[in-house]
Amino acid sequence: MTQFIELNQYTLIVIAGEEAETYLQGQLTTDVTALAVGDSTLTAHCDPKGKVSAVFRLIRVAEQRFYALIRTCLLPLALDQLKKYAVFSKVTFAQENEAKLVGVIGETTLPAQAAFGNRAILINPQSAVDFNEVFSVWDLADMQQGYPILTDKSQLEFIPQALNLQAIEQAISFRKGCYIGQETVARAKYRGANKRAMFSFRAATDFTPATGGEIEMRLESGWRKTGTILSTVHADGKLWLQAVLNRFEGNPEFRLAENQVPLELQPLPYGLED
Repeated sequence: MTQFIELNQYTLIVIAGEEAETYLQGQLTTDVTALAVGDSTLTAHCDPKGKVSAVFRLIRVAEQRFYALIRTCLLPLALDQLKKYAVFSKVTFAQENEAKLVGVIGETTLPAQAAFGNRAILINPQSAVDFNEVFSVWDLADMQQGYPILTDKSQLEFIPQALNLQAIEQAISFRKGCYIGQETVARAKYRGANKRAMFSFRAATDFTPATGGEIEMRLESGWRKTGTILSTVHADGKLWLQAVLNRFEGNPEFRLAENQVPLELQPLPYGLED
């Protein structure tokens, strides 16, 4: 059955103007010039130190018109950072708070602004949509595909590779020119500066650990707190969570720090090369 989900965890930002492409090219980790009209990609925006203020889906709807779907909890910091230097360029940013954003999992006959895998995003669809799932189903699909869910608890804390963005779509380009934070991103790739990655876990519990908190890993000397919980979601009686950890070898045991519930490491659908 096709699932229709109201994506009320996102806000639509319209970016337009005769210098929209040039401006975004100097801001985002993706190669905006290579994004064709009608295509989309996950991307990140960093501060000058290379720390991520937002992860979002960038959709090119015309030569100089783009949509950015940003998690609402990342605003206003993410938008303020993104348009910080816009005063020097012919580009505008409009926050469309009334836009209807629809996530589709499965086949759809409605025209979509973005499609990836078996999922699609509809923006202000002309036809009526009967929603049959809650927004957490969309978040769960993100987790299962290894897409990072960044919240305001972890803004400006991680570089893009710590969120596995080098392995997802065209989120990071290592061939484009300069952009905000590019030096840090390049150093992480070519000098091995990044030692962390994002991992997904599942547990049989209805408990919700705090976003920004830690989990525990078993060592020879006992259990030790480690990492940062990026996001959580419940589905079918299971807790799913993403955590950014130092990379590890083998298959160590993990558990929740608060109640010692075991965590089952989930396979990622991609490799973690830098």
